[in-house]
Amino acid sequence: MSATMTQETRGMWLGTIGVAIFSLTLPFTRMAVAELNPVLVALGRAVVAAIGSAVLLWWIGAPRPTPTQLRALLITSLGVVIGFPVFSSIAMRYVPASHGAIVVGILPLATALFGAVRFGERPSTGFWIAALAGSLIVIAFAVWQGGGTLHPADFALFGAVVAAAMGYAEGGRLSQTMGGQQVISWALVLSMPLLLPITIWLGWNYGITASAKAWIGFGYVSLFSMFIGFFFWYKGLALGGIARVGQVQLVQPFLTLIGAALILGETLEANNFLFAVAVIAVVAVGRRMSIKR
Repeated sequence: MSATMTQETRGMWLGTIGVAIFSLTLPFTRMAVAELNPVLVALGRAVVAAIGSAVLLWWIGAPRPTPTQLRALLITSLGVVIGFPVFSSIAMRYVPASHGAIVVGILPLATALFGAVRFGERPSTGFWIAALAGSLIVIAFAVWQGGGTLHPADFALFGAVVAAAMGYAEGGRLSQTMGGQQVISWALVLSMPLLLPITIWLGWNYGITASAKAWIGFGYVSLFSMFIGFFFWYKGLALGGIARVGQVQLVQPFLTLIGAALILGETLEANNFLFAVAVIAVVAVGRRMSIKR
């Protein structure tokens, strides 16, 4: 096995761990927003993660970002620290986590698109066919599950997809020079001056009284979804490439469906597994297609 293939394989494994962590984001978000203001949950989780990030950056003696890195970090922050949490939290107030899981299933294609346009990655035609096929499968599932219609909250979920894809692509590329831990940590710390006062205002006006269950949900999305998961995810993208490793996200909707059933008691139908098999097959095909970097 060549060194390049070894690096890509390692990137795929790290990306898979990151996806497994992210797959529980929607169920735990829905658990939190059932009792807490959704925007408070979205921004508050970033504030909590930023505190841990500041400690980590101090502990490892991380150098300050260069002007070029700072620009990329701000884009990353806009996408994964602010955009995705806000849009997804609002959506989870109105639709089940299982519904959101399928709509977010188009994220791999969006991530590949951002990687191709922003950084010049050139996936082969076969790769695009596989990516498009996988995305069409999950979109068809969403329409089928919704009885042929899309819920208004789906537009918030589409916004979440665009934001996450932008942040994933930008952060994944930056991880090649900074490392995944520093990328997400700096993105969080840089967002703190804006998010902290807004979070305090939201907490003051909407209250922070909630059950232990809601706070457990908030704790997960703060520590795992917003912080730890990115260590694996950005490192995987840096090693294996944005377009290729991004395809691992195709299995995330179905991991989320299982998580929603176990955590929230949402219905898990046999047809879900049929779609899961189809998506996994597409991922396997896409994994074999060439991507020029």
